[in-house]
Amino acid sequence: MVTKSFNIEGMSCASCVQTVEKATKKLPGVKESNVNMATEKLNISFDENALSVQEIQDAVGKAGYKALTDTEQKSFKIEGMTCASCVQTIEKATGKLDGVLDTHVNLATEKMNIEYDPSVASVSDILDAVSNAGYEAHEDISSSESVDEDRNKKQQAIKGLWQRFLISAIFTAPLLYIAMGHLIGAPLPEIIDPAINPVGFVMIQLILTLPVVYMARSIYSSGIKTLFRGHPNMDSLIAVGTGAAFVYGIFAAIMIFSGDVSFANDLYFETAAVILTLITLGKYLETLTKGKTSDAIKKLMGLAPKSAIVVRNGQEIEISIDEVVVGDTIIVKPGEKMPVDGVVTEGMTAVDESMLTGESIPVEKTSGDNIIGASINKNGSIQYEATKVGKDTALSQIIKLVEDAQGSKAPISKLVDIISGYFVPIVIGLAILAGLAWFISGQSVLFALTVFITTLVIACPCALGLATPTSIMIGTGKGAENGILIKSGVALETTHKLQTIVFDKTGTITEGEPKVTDIITAKGISENELLMLAASAEKGSEHPLGEAIVNGAEDKGLALQKTKNFNAITGHGIEVMVDDKNMLLGNRKLMDDQNIALGALASTSDELANQGKTPMYIAINSEIAGIIAVADTVKESSLKAIQKLHEMGIEVAMITGDNKRTAEAIAKQVGIDRVMSEVLPEDKASEVEKLQDEGKKVAMVGDGINDAPALAQADVGIAIGSGTDVAMESADIVLMRSDLMEVPTAVELSKSTIRNIRQNLFWAFAYNTAGIPVAMGLLFLFGGPLMSPMFAAAAMSFSSISVLLNALRLKRFKPSVDSSDDSSVGPSVGPSVAQ
Repeated sequence: MVTKSFNIEGMSCASCVQTVEKATKKLPGVKESNVNMATEKLNISFDENALSVQEIQDAVGKAGYKALTDTEQKSFKIEGMTCASCVQTIEKATGKLDGVLDTHVNLATEKMNIEYDPSVASVSDILDAVSNAGYEAHEDISSSESVDEDRNKKQQAIKGLWQRFLISAIFTAPLLYIAMGHLIGAPLPEIIDPAINPVGFVMIQLILTLPVVYMARSIYSSGIKTLFRGHPNMDSLIAVGTGAAFVYGIFAAIMIFSGDVSFANDLYFETAAVILTLITLGKYLETLTKGKTSDAIKKLMGLAPKSAIVVRNGQEIEISIDEVVVGDTIIVKPGEKMPVDGVVTEGMTAVDESMLTGESIPVEKTSGDNIIGASINKNGSIQYEATKVGKDTALSQIIKLVEDAQGSKAPISKLVDIISGYFVPIVIGLAILAGLAWFISGQSVLFALTVFITTLVIACPCALGLATPTSIMIGTGKGAENGILIKSGVALETTHKLQTIVFDKTGTITEGEPKVTDIITAKGISENELLMLAASAEKGSEHPLGEAIVNGAEDKGLALQKTKNFNAITGHGIEVMVDDKNMLLGNRKLMDDQNIALGALASTSDELANQGKTPMYIAINSEIAGIIAVADTVKESSLKAIQKLHEMGIEVAMITGDNKRTAEAIAKQVGIDRVMSEVLPEDKASEVEKLQDEGKKVAMVGDGINDAPALAQADVGIAIGSGTDVAMESADIVLMRSDLMEVPTAVELSKSTIRNIRQNLFWAFAYNTAGIPVAMGLLFLFGGPLMSPMFAAAAMSFSSISVLLNALRLKRFKPSVDSSDDSSVGPSVGPSVAQ
C-alpha cells in the first residue's frame, strides 16, 4: 500500500471536492482518498499492484479535472543525432516511458528537455530509453568546468570532422581522376589503364576507396543500427546509398577478376567516396555554423569570473567559483568582477551593472547594498557576504532562461515533427520503387542503382530539422542581448500575432512613485518657501503624497524647519505648527470644513485634477497659501513605446485601480486606446479574459504581485525586470530594464524570427519537393539528364548549410528604435554581450 499526493486543477467549490473523491474512491485497490480544497491536493492510499498512477489521473480526468504529480524537469545532452528523424526517434522512445509528461529534443542544441514524475520514472530509465533507441544521453550539469568541457568537446568535434574531410579528400581526389579522367582523355599510367590493365585499374580504386569508407565508419554504424531498430535516419540513407555503390563496386571487381572486363567501365567506387567526402564537408560546415548560433549563451557564460578570493580561517585564499558557498566573505579589488551575488559588509565602491540592468552609469555601493554576480567593481576594494551561489545567482538564472527557451519548440515546428517521423522510411520506399520501376522499364541495373542511390542521398531531412530550432536559438539569444528574456519558443511565436497589449498603469506606464509636478502660490509667497513649509509639515507623515512633497524639497536642497503640535486629521490631512505658523495641509474637504476660501485657486485645482494630478491644499493661519500638485509621472519611454505599437497596428489598453478621471488623464497623455479603470487586483485577469473573448491575441505588461494572475491569463505575459519575482515567474517574457520600448522590440524580434523560420521551412520543403522527383529520374523521363549521386550529395549538404546561414542573418537584428539612444537608459544587456 502506497500513499501519493496529486495537485488537482480545475476545482472551484466543495462540489468539485466530492466529485474527485467519488471518482477516485471507486477505483480498485484504493483504501483512502481525500481532497483538500484549500491546498488543491488529492492524497490517496492505494495498492500499486492493483492500480497505477496513470489510472488515477485518467479517473480524475474523466471527472472533469486534472491530476498532476510533483514533477522534475531535467536536461540531457544527446550524442549521435544527425537529422530531424533522430529527434523524432528519441522523443518517441522517451515519451513512451511511464511517468514522462513531456519531452522535447532540439537538434540545434543537441539537448533533450524532459519533464517526468520521479516516483514513476528515473534518470536511469530515461538514459536506457535513449540508449535503446541508438543514441547516448548524459545529464546536463552546468558548472564552469562543464561549460569548458562542453566547449572543448565541440572544438574537438569540429577538428575531427576537418581531419576526416582532409584525409577523405586526399584519397578521393586521385580516385576521381583515375575513375573519370580517362573518359575525357586524361593520361593514366599503363599499370592502371583500364584498357591495358583492368585488374590494376580496379585494385587502385578499391585501395583508395577503403580509407574513405573507414573514415566514415560512424555513418555506417549509426545508420545501420537505427535502420535495423526500425527508426532510420539521415545516416541510414547515406549508409544504404554509399553502401550499395561500394558493394556494387566489389561485385564489379570480382567480375573483373573472373575475366569479365566490361565491368571496368562502371565500378562506382568513386561515387561512394565522393558522396562520403562531400557529406563530411557538409557536416563540418554545419557544425561550424551551428556553433555560431549559441554565441549569446557563450557570451553570457563568459561574463562570470572563474575564481574568487574568499576569507577562510582568517586567511585570503583563491578558489574556483564553483567552491564558493553561501556565507563566504568575498574580497573584490578594483577592476575585478563580482564572483557571485551578495551583500556588502565592508568598503565602498561604484559597480558597473550594465551586463544585467543595461544601466551604463556605475552604481554606488556601500555596507548593506546588494551585489550582482558578474558585475564589475570599478574603483574601490570591498568585502561582501555571498548570498546566492551557483545556479541561484542572477546571471545563472538568466542563462537558464535563455537555455530553456533555446531548447523549447515553437508551435510552427509541429508540421516538421509530423513529416520527419515518416520522411526517411518514405524516401527509402521511393528509392526502391524508382530503382525497380526503371529496371522493369528496360534500363540497366547500373541505371536503376544510380537512381536508387541518388534518391537516397538527396533526400536528407537535415534542413527540415534545423529550420526551426536554429532560428529560435538566435532569436532568443538576440533577445537576451537586447535585455529581453523570452522563456519559450511558444512565447516567441505568439508575440508576432498580438493584436492588443494591456499595460498596467502604476510602475509600468508611470514611474510608480508620486512626484511634485506643480506648485501654485497665493499671497506673494514663493514656490520654494511654500514647498519648504509643506515638506517641513509632512516630514513626520507616512502618506505617499507627503513623502513626494518631502522628496521634492530635498531634491531642491531646501532646509526643513522643526514642527510642533502635529495632528493628523483622518481622511482629510494634517494640522501642524511650523515656524510659529499654523498650517493646514490636505484635500479640498479639509479646506471646506475649516471655511477657508480658495478664491482663484478653485478653478486651478479643478484643472490639475482633470490632468490626473492630486492637488494638496496648503493654508497658513486660516488663509489659503497655495496648492502643491502631486502625480505619478509618466515614464519617458511610455509615449514612444505606445506610438511605436500603434505604427505596428497593435491596440494599446491600460488597466488600473485608479479612478476613471485620473486613468483617462494618463491615457490621454500617452495615447492609450482603451482604459479599464477602478479594476480590483483580483479582477485584472478577468479583464484580460474579456479581451480574449473578443477573439484577440492579448499580451499583458505588468510589474507587481497583483499583476501575476493577469500575466498568466494573457496569451503572452510580459514582466518588467524591476518588478517582483512573482510577476517575473508568471510571465512569458521578462524585460530586464524598466523601459517600455522593449515591448515593441520584443514584437519586432518575434516577427523577424518567425519570418526567418518560414523562409527556412520554405526552402527546406522546396528543396526536397524539387530534389526527390529529379533524383528519381523525372527529367530523364522527358529527355533531360539523369542526376549524378555526387551532385545529389553536394546539393544535400548545401541545403543544411543554407538553412543555417539564413538563420544566422537574424544575428543582424536591431530594434527600429533603439531605447539606448535615450540618455536616461544605458546600453542593452551590456557591451559584454552585445554583438
